[in-house]
Amino acid sequence: MAISGPAIPPVPWTWGSHRIHWIRHEATDTSQGVQGSVLLIHGFGACVSHWRHNIGNLNPGLDVYALDLLGFGASDKPRSQLLGEPAEAGSVRYCFDLWADQVQAFLTEVVPAGPVQLIGNSIGALVALVAADRLQRAGHPPYQVVLIDCAQRTLDERRLSRLPGWERASRPLVKHLVRQRWILTPLFRFVGRPSFIRQVLAQAYPSGANLDDELVQFLLKPALDVGAVESFRGFVNLFEDHLAPDHLARLTVPVRMIWGARDPWEDPVEARHWADQFACIQELVVLEGLGHCPHDEAPERVNPILRRWLAPME
Repeated sequence: MAISGPAIPPVPWTWGSHRIHWIRHEATDTSQGVQGSVLLIHGFGACVSHWRHNIGNLNPGLDVYALDLLGFGASDKPRSQLLGEPAEAGSVRYCFDLWADQVQAFLTEVVPAGPVQLIGNSIGALVALVAADRLQRAGHPPYQVVLIDCAQRTLDERRLSRLPGWERASRPLVKHLVRQRWILTPLFRFVGRPSFIRQVLAQAYPSGANLDDELVQFLLKPALDVGAVESFRGFVNLFEDHLAPDHLARLTVPVRMIWGARDPWEDPVEARHWADQFACIQELVVLEGLGHCPHDEAPERVNPILRRWLAPME
């Protein structure tokens, strides 16, 4: 992973019984002391390497951290427990509350005390919102939250009425099938092939920029780990979980958003509705020609925006 500047090898962090992988890029300008921290939170199926073009290219006065969510990257991948299933030793319920718990613990146990800014992409953006909402209620709000193509979760039960009739009618059958490991395991092996990953990335990166072998490999490698299918199973069963508007309605900390105009999964029209509706949203930048991961597809366009927003904190 090509990172400019000093990337610091992390001290291993154990969250409960789970090993969590994380990295840190130290502030390069400490003439006025370290002026705060930034935490980068990746999306579904990704890892810290998805910030390869960003982590070392933000504000020099800030320490920048990135962590692998439980079930992804080089972090542990415990067995999944779905709603209604009996608890098994070591199993977890993959959900936004779990990952928000992880983020809060990381900020408490690893990141030095002081102002922090959260940046997330896709499901990582929604994790950032859930964590920010909790931190605000606890009296320790983040300085700001930056959402990059935040997950809108169109398959959630509360959005069922927006789906076509045939999708609503087939929902009970789909929910039954995706709980079955004997179905999901071969499906996961199929979608975990390099050729399939490239097909999906071609949708997510419509310009084709930075869709390279390095990207494919750091997405593929964790998918080969023992237990990788379990986080896949847990996530695809999230039919009832948090939605971004619930948290945007409560947050008083500044929220800023970056969106790829050609995102095939998270509609920028919805992002514009959020910007019009919620007072916490200070700015929305929609980038023409880019898809679901604009920070990696076009870092030369996204990093200047992030540097402008991530002003050193007092």
